[in-house]
Amino acid sequence: MSSSPTPAPHHVRQEEILDWQTYTDDRDTTRAMVMRLKKSRRIHLGENLTFLFENHDTIWYQIQEIMRAERIVRESGIREELDVYNSMLGGPGQLGCALLIEIEDEAKRRPLLEAWLGLQECLYAELADGTRIYAEFDPTQVGQDRLSAVQYLVFTLPEGPVRLGSDFAALELAVNLNDAQRAALAADLAATLS
Repeated sequence: MSSSPTPAPHHVRQEEILDWQTYTDDRDTTRAMVMRLKKSRRIHLGENLTFLFENHDTIWYQIQEIMRAERIVRESGIREELDVYNSMLGGPGQLGCALLIEIEDEAKRRPLLEAWLGLQECLYAELADGTRIYAEFDPTQVGQDRLSAVQYLVFTLPEGPVRLGSDFAALELAVNLNDAQRAALAADLAATLS
């Protein structure tokens, strides 16, 4: 039997996973708690970009939800979900997030995803001293002619960010994080190192 590598401190461990039927017993309470957590980790940048930062608890919830939806019970299936979802968290000193590129008008979506090719290289988290740390991304998420509407990003940070932004020529934007967002991301970053 093969085993997964030792998870990082903030990664979800197999022994934390409930079988889908037991999970379902308290699902409504769990969902309400996780939605509160996600609120301070959902950060809008302009009208088209939304960063969804993840942490141990939000990823645990997503794993439990996929196990419930797909009725996963086999150990190999559980390990596979753990590997996929834990990779979204990054490693020690990293914050992982999904970037949603939200373009409601279907006629504009493809042209903008083509025009914004290269955006993934221009996204940054800014520290209190003004230092910009650019996102790391998986090049397989980017086509030759356009972006995917969902990008998985990791920021390697020495401390929690105070601002998120883009210096892409067609989308120069920045947003200051509010106190709740700053506290949530700083706590999540600290958890990656404990």
